[in-house]
Formats: sequence, structure tokens, C-alpha cells
Amino acid sequence: MRSWDAAVERAQERLAAAPRLRVADGWAGRRFELWDLASRAEGELGERVDPDALTPGGERRLRERLGGSGREWPDDGLYRRRYWVLGPDGRDGPPAGTVAVDNWTRGRGQLFVSSLYLRPSARGRGLAAAVLDEVYRAAAAEGLPGYRLEAHWTWQHAVRYYLRRGLWVVSWKHALGLTRMPQLPPYRVREDDGRLLLLVADGRHGWVPLLAAGREGRWLRLDETAAYRQSDGWVHDLARPTLALHLALAGRPLVRGPQRWAEAWRWADIGEPEGLAYKIEHFEQLAREAGRGVVTPYRPVGVGPEPAAPGPASQVPAPASQVPAPAPQVPAPLRSRPAPATPPGPVPTVPGGPPTPGVPVAGGAGAPADPGRLAASERIEGDGI
Repeated sequence: MRSWDAAVERAQERLAAAPRLRVADGWAGRRFELWDLASRAEGELGERVDPDALTPGGERRLRERLGGSGREWPDDGLYRRRYWVLGPDGRDGPPAGTVAVDNWTRGRGQLFVSSLYLRPSARGRGLAAAVLDEVYRAAAAEGLPGYRLEAHWTWQHAVRYYLRRGLWVVSWKHALGLTRMPQLPPYRVREDDGRLLLLVADGRHGWVPLLAAGREGRWLRLDETAAYRQSDGWVHDLARPTLALHLALAGRPLVRGPQRWAEAWRWADIGEPEGLAYKIEHFEQLAREAGRGVVTPYRPVGVGPEPAAPGPASQVPAPASQVPAPAPQVPAPLRSRPAPATPPGPVPTVPGGPPTPGVPVAGGAGAPADPGRLAASERIEGDGI
């Protein structure tokens, strides 16, 4: 047994006693499954479905259209604990949504939020934020390093929401993996002189810039600060992937030239921004092949050959002109539900639409005051990397 197992069980008991949650067991488990199905229908098909009005025939048709992600798991309750998210009337009123937390840890011993869904009428009230805070508190109380979740790249509302919540990017192997950990400080992404800057909160120095992303023609220019070079651990490892996702959502370049693009497969799990570009093109291709609508801000690297696969190095011609993508018009996504024996599917979206036009901004609780534009002394003087 894993050393975290007892801590996970205790954290689950804390969630079961939380005032905003109620355990979905017994007959309620079947109703939870229909809400789960409605969340996937909205996230993957762009269709809002009233889960409590689903007929057996309607459920069957939805599962057939969703394919593998619509599969029903009879023993789902053995792998994760399922909860109703309560509305303003508390335990005496109807539920506002659902959340599920796995019965084992992910990553470095973190709780894994495998689904999160709110009915459309319950969104925009801060319920999802309150639930995620509850999960974080339960993990911290039992000595677990926060939580982790996943979101599909094509579910833009979900991805933007989680970044606005200040989550860091920890993986893009199967989906976008995001995390909140006590080892990671609040951060911001801001625009300064046409560049996007990632800054972290420092108790003594306020907001400290780590990375800056600009353009060199059609390519990305990525600069480091001395603070980034001196950092280590989680901040050093996750700053680049986190800034990369912000760049992708802003429709900015992720690739620093043909040679970097030819080697993008090296970072197909996590790491350099070229790896994210490589995976986004893969994610969008899979969605189109499944008949899903794909509308994202990402600008493809080009129409030439794809990055070389592992093996003998091959030279890839410089990409052709970029193909602009339309502004995102994605319906409010939801959540996907993972198969217990395979990597879990992405978590869905939550209340609210995309952020106001411009540069996405993320931050967390306890962050210093908004720094505004950087002072000249804080400007990044790095070299292109």
C-alpha cells in the first residue's frame, strides 16, 4: 500500500463533512452518473442536457455518440469518492453540481480531482472555487501536497478558468495537467512592452519576474531573469510550461525556430513550449477525427512536415505561414470522466465565460497587490533562449 493511502482516506472524510458537499452514494450514485454524462455531453459535444430529464433512450444515444468517454463504469464508486456540490439552500435544497476525488494520489502524493461540474444555472457564483479550496484544505490538513486535475485543451472555458485560479501547469502528456501545491507561490502573467511576463509573489520583494516571452518575426523569443536562473525545484520546473499555456491561450508563438520545432517531441510530456505546441496540434487532430468542433486561439506552426519522431534526427523545413485561428467561441465545457485503469480524462469547466479580452491573468490567494506595469529596474534583460 502507498504511504499516502491513510491520508487520502482521512482527507475524503473531511470532504464528506464539508458544509458545501454531500456524499453521493446508494441510489444517489446512479443520479450522479447521469450528471456526469451531462457534463461530458456539454464539454465534448457542445450540448447542454438536463441530467434529471434524461430518458433511458436519450442516455443510450448520448453514450454512443461520446464513444469511449461515454462508457459507464459500474464500480466507479470503488475508485473515487463522489460528492454533490450543494447550492445556496444547503443540504435541504437541490444539488448545484458534482465533484469526484480519487481514492489514491497522483504525482507527488496529491489528491486528484477527477471531475468537476456545475449546472449552468449555478455557475458564476463562486461554487467551483469554493469546492477546489475545500479540496486543498482537506489535502493540507492531512499533510498531502495539494491537488491535481486535468482539462482538455479544446475545453477553453475550463482551461482559462483554472489558470485564473492560479493553477500551475505540471503535464500535457494525455491532457493538460494542472496543480495547486503549497510549494508553488501565487503567480501573475502580464503584458509589458509587447511581451508576456511571468511573475511570482515574493514576501519580501513583491512580484518578481522570472520569464518574458516576445516575438522574433514569427517565432517565440523566451528570456530568463537572474531570479529564474537562481530558482530551483517546482518553480523552476513549472514556470516555463505555465507561461507556455498562457502564450497558447493568447494566440502567441510557442516555437523558437525550425530546429526547435524538429525536436518538439522531446517535450511531449512537459517542459519546453515547443512540446506544448506539438501536443496541441495532436489534441486538436484527435478532436477533429472524433467529429468534435475545434475552435481555439492556437496558431499552427505551419503546413509543412510534423516534428521528427524519436529516432535519427531529420531536418524539417522552416514552417510555412501561420494560419490564424478565430477567436474562441467554445460553449461552457465541463468535465471528463476517467476510466479507473487508465489515465483520467480531463476535468471540465466551471462557472463563467472566458476572461476579458487581452492577456490572461492568473493569481492565487495571498498574493501581493497587483504590480501594474514593471518598473524599469525590474525589466528583463535576458538573452533569447
